[in-house]
Amino acid sequence: MSADAPGFRRNLVQELFWTRTGLLLLSLLVISAACLGIDSIMATGALKTFVGSVGTGTLISAIIGFGQTLITSSASQRALVTPLVEESRKALEELSEEYRRLNQEFYPTHIFEPTTEPDPNFNRLMMQDLRNTKEYFFRGFSGRYAAARLLLSSAEWELRTVIADPRGPSALSGRARYLLRRDPAAEDYDVIEKRLHDDICVGLVGLYQARSRCSRVDMTIITDPPLDRLEMFDDSVWLTLFSDAAGAAALYPRTLRFSEGSFIYAMERNEFLRVCNSRAGRHFVITPDTSRQEFLELFETITGTELTESGFHALDDKFRDFEQRFSTSVGLRS
Repeated sequence: MSADAPGFRRNLVQELFWTRTGLLLLSLLVISAACLGIDSIMATGALKTFVGSVGTGTLISAIIGFGQTLITSSASQRALVTPLVEESRKALEELSEEYRRLNQEFYPTHIFEPTTEPDPNFNRLMMQDLRNTKEYFFRGFSGRYAAARLLLSSAEWELRTVIADPRGPSALSGRARYLLRRDPAAEDYDVIEKRLHDDICVGLVGLYQARSRCSRVDMTIITDPPLDRLEMFDDSVWLTLFSDAAGAAALYPRTLRFSEGSFIYAMERNEFLRVCNSRAGRHFVITPDTSRQEFLELFETITGTELTESGFHALDDKFRDFEQRFSTSVGLRS
């Protein structure tokens, strides 16, 4: 208030001279000066006394009126303007807080546009979320990316995954049609389906190899997984929009990150848990104590294909190659 006082007083004096009150005070000063001037040149007498009294009285009235105007204007400022400014400030703060709450609830914190090359900032931020979480939910086609991220970290999580059923033809055909729409000049349809089946098998081996990073790995196998990939942590959820037609030609689709307090986070978490607890999918568990033989039997149950030791090593080599290429391309390993 003290810093604004000189400017306030200048504005007040300026207003005084441009209002009716200011004109009245100016008139009183002119009359007083005129009367006192006339009194100084008049001869002694009753008229001189009268003129001098008028001049003196007018001057005193002008001084008192000017002082009263200053006091009442300052009081009016404090009584009317200051509370109004304070109420306006509070209203703007409440409005800003409401906008911040709405932004947090309905708008993503980060938007990563489609790219043909991996975005290191994208992966660094996701790995940061992974390090700060206790639960890691993954919904995708094969689970390879989830396993690779886990092996690049040293913490321990509870992992829940929802992946495609390699025995369900609709799961493979749906993803194959998407890949053909993205690149009509791509491989033959049957070749793509076989490659997708191999990706699921590689992902299963990767999840088995990542079991040491988890207290347990809950797998839900469904025949018709959503096209968009979901990765959920304690404080955020990431949606990779393979269904976004605008980025269909890009190798890495558009991705949105929402915070834990958002509407999308709550909706996706409830939907994910609903799928994990439903009877529509097949449910399996891998723990750190799961032996190689137990996994081979589990693999056969999931895929319908017997897996030998040599087959396991072949898939493991493919996963290790994928992990190396993935971690290097996103800047997580040199």
